[in-house]
Amino acid sequence: MKIRFFGAAGEVTGSCSLVESGNKKILVDCGMFQGSDFNEGKNHDPLAFDAKELSAVLVTHAHLDHTGRLPVLIKNGYSGFFYATPATIELTELILRDAHSIMEYNHRKFGSPILYEEQDIAGVMSQFKSLDYYDELDLFQDKTVKIKFYEAGHIFGSVFVELQAENKKVIFSGDIGNINVPILRDTDKLPEDVDLVVCESTYGDRRHESDQARREILEEMVLQAMQRGGVMMIPSFSLERTQELLYDLNDLIDHKHKLPRVPIFLDSPLAIGATKVYRKFTKYYDEEAYKWLKSGDDLFTFAGLTETENKAESMKINNTRPPKIIIAGAGMMNGGRILHHALRYLSDDKSTLLIIGYQAQGTLGRKILDGHSPVDVMGESVAVHCKVKAIGAFSAHGDRDKLTVWLGSSAKRPKKIILNHGEPEASGSLVKHLKDVYGLDVDTAKINNEVII
Repeated sequence: MKIRFFGAAGEVTGSCSLVESGNKKILVDCGMFQGSDFNEGKNHDPLAFDAKELSAVLVTHAHLDHTGRLPVLIKNGYSGFFYATPATIELTELILRDAHSIMEYNHRKFGSPILYEEQDIAGVMSQFKSLDYYDELDLFQDKTVKIKFYEAGHIFGSVFVELQAENKKVIFSGDIGNINVPILRDTDKLPEDVDLVVCESTYGDRRHESDQARREILEEMVLQAMQRGGVMMIPSFSLERTQELLYDLNDLIDHKHKLPRVPIFLDSPLAIGATKVYRKFTKYYDEEAYKWLKSGDDLFTFAGLTETENKAESMKINNTRPPKIIIAGAGMMNGGRILHHALRYLSDDKSTLLIIGYQAQGTLGRKILDGHSPVDVMGESVAVHCKVKAIGAFSAHGDRDKLTVWLGSSAKRPKKIILNHGEPEASGSLVKHLKDVYGLDVDTAKINNEVII
């Protein structure tokens, strides 16, 4: 069995791994590269493999850096199936259509290229096959390759993949979730007798705050922001991060009465659509969320919340005087409605920018977090005078401790680990840490590098 990496090697975007076993070629994810531009140049490079030769594509979860180039496979002649959980399938359609609308907007306004067309999205959706958690599948009905999905605890519907072929067992982590994440079930333990784990390492060099500290920081930041009388901007990933945030705000406002009732706007059609999917697949809720649901509580609605789905509703947010909170996409501030609010409020010293997710190199969110000022927002130079704060515990990715525990969670530890989906500092730090703790064979993924097991 051979594995090659065509993305998320030395970086945190563009996840794409190719498994070859006999005459079968299986792709795990095909994500978009994300950086300073929403749809950056590397996405338009020719694929490093022939899409027509692929036998199957496995999708770990719906985030754009794992699904954003699935339509490119269709465009290049892929005619096989995409396999994912039912929730991932529905969320992927929302993600791809939202990404296409952003590309069309950027094309009209800035002349940016469009990566794929509507018919390519339709092709992806028509070729999806659903596979639920723990249902083992003989992928080609010939006993050459078997796959099984396990709970990754990252976002709704997310999985880590077990792939068995040639008497070998390989795990692809996708993205592994944080600890004590609201709504989601916990990450499953690593299976036994694994020959290789390809594991993400996004936060391999740091520890997050605890889930309790996350709520305390959120409460403190909201209170401070409202007392200053400004606007709190929260650029939020539409899948999971937004739903977790709404869940916590619901708890702090309606249950514990620790926050004042101020106008809160969910300014993201994608997040609004994704929340409908969350309401549909309640069987994926963890125990606490399910109890809330059974008590009659809507997990994602509370006093003061307004959803602004269309452009006209979004523009009306400006008519509401501060203090107010605006939750808007995109999470890395490399596109979406958050840019319009950033243009308006970044230079206001009464306002607050609260970062609650990973910010990739080159994105506007990363530049602001690193202290850059002024910054370019939609072609305009904007000085950053607002208060900037990040909460690591809101990340959908596990930190060093979570990844370490997960990789050591089976009675018999894996024979080899390859770390991908991490910047060099994070991956390198985790390599050393895992060698020190477990004495395992650990390495990092490299673009086009071939691994044979």
